[in-house]
Amino acid sequence: MPALITGAHPAARPRLVLDGPGREGRADYERRGGYRPGLEGQDLVTAVTEAELRGRGGAAFPLGVKLAAVAGRPGEHVVVANGEEGEPASVKDRWLLRNRPHLVIDGALRAASAVAADTVYVYVSDPAAARSVRAALAELGQRPARVEVWEVDPGYVAGEETAAVNAINGRPAKPSDKPPRPFEEGVRGLPTLVSNVETLANLPGIATGADPVTGTFLMTLGGACARPGLFEVPFGITLGEVAETLGGLGGAPRGYLMGGYFAGLVNERGHALPLDYDVMAAEGSGLGCGSVTVLGPQDCPAGVAAQLLAYFARENSGQCGSCFNGTAAMAGVAAALAQGFAGDPEIERLRSWCGSLPGRGACGTLDGAVNIARSLLDEFPGEVDSHLRGRCARCAGTDFTALTVPFAAAPDAIIPDRANPEEAVL
Repeated sequence: MPALITGAHPAARPRLVLDGPGREGRADYERRGGYRPGLEGQDLVTAVTEAELRGRGGAAFPLGVKLAAVAGRPGEHVVVANGEEGEPASVKDRWLLRNRPHLVIDGALRAASAVAADTVYVYVSDPAAARSVRAALAELGQRPARVEVWEVDPGYVAGEETAAVNAINGRPAKPSDKPPRPFEEGVRGLPTLVSNVETLANLPGIATGADPVTGTFLMTLGGACARPGLFEVPFGITLGEVAETLGGLGGAPRGYLMGGYFAGLVNERGHALPLDYDVMAAEGSGLGCGSVTVLGPQDCPAGVAAQLLAYFARENSGQCGSCFNGTAAMAGVAAALAQGFAGDPEIERLRSWCGSLPGRGACGTLDGAVNIARSLLDEFPGEVDSHLRGRCARCAGTDFTALTVPFAAAPDAIIPDRANPEEAVL
């Protein structure tokens, strides 16, 4: 499998990606300004809040609010740097952990300073990432907080914040009902900050004043584009500008799959949408973890949705009846639609479930499945109707087994299979 293409949009000043392949050691990281003294404690919480840094793991929750919530609790505190990256078709967290482990460790230690934590867990499911972080810790030597790498088996739900806490506490890596949330009662029952590793990678620049404005994020771009890869892009420019300039896309595609699998599908209008959390949410979509997959002419949205919903039906944790049964029911309708066997009553049931199921699970799995079903109905009504009236030629003979990349990608696509992470050169 070829090496991952990495780069930055011409309008971005790269902060997270680096030129050239290879893992960054401590000496190189320090030459770039790493581990310098900077803001600590409440001063850092204030700076993060003023920078309006939002989480890069999927929910886009303001990190300043999380830091303040943990710091304000009495007693000991814990930090979890979440690099499990359960969202399919995303490679950004693994890339950071494998290639810039000191940036992540530096950010995690600064988060520990902000919330007065004396223990940091780097939570991963990628063996190569775990080895890289352990090597970086050996290079670093003495540090202001204890840092431990915690490995789990990969899984869609394993990266959810309460699943991470449960795993570190010796239980299965599955979500729990909330409350309590980790900031109230987390690892060992202590107030715990769980934050995505890309989010934490922004803290060194904020703490030292070298990069007080967090105006870029990492996008995993895949699917029907000439140059799939991992790119640092500025907020505010359009999705089409990134797909054309960096991905080599020629013209508006059939549509996009947003936020890994979680944020659903958007039709060709997504080409003109700006990369902005609030704008995307207002348009019924989202950036999520920053993973975007291009749908090309060969990709039928109904077939894609069937694959995605089959994945959710397989990957749910089996704990919540509403999710276990709801994902299976939606997957069944989607498969029937894609294979030409669904009728108007099935579509009406699917639409009804999109209104009644959100928010009924312990985590976001059911909501992600609903987003796929809802966006198929809303964004591609013509394709839905064609499947109701006659089988789609694109979907003929397809068994709709969801893959990590859920549809045909370019022959040189580099998005790795989560079941075989060592095959990808990140």
